[in-house]
Amino acid sequence: MTKTDLVNAIAEKAGLTKADAARALEAMIEGIEKGLKKEGKVTITGFCTFTSKKKKATTARNPRTGEVVPVPEKTVVTIKAGSKLKEALN
Repeated sequence: MTKTDLVNAIAEKAGLTKADAARALEAMIEGIEKGLKKEGKVTITGFCTFTSKKKKATTARNPRTGEVVPVPEKTVVTIKAGSKLKEALN
């Protein structure tokens, strides 16, 4: 499903125009981003929990040349499915 498909589904289910549904989706995405930046965790009860974690800097090896390459520290996002989402997929 693409973002456009999701906007269309939101518009149809909530009785909104596509423009309103797109703004609502963008607002939700921005809220999740702000929550992760500020608190490091966003929970949508029953659906999922987004968590941001710092990965330490490390080294990797280029498989072609065997050269050791530094990998900088970075922040990654993990998503854990909630109970309602798990049930819906079974």
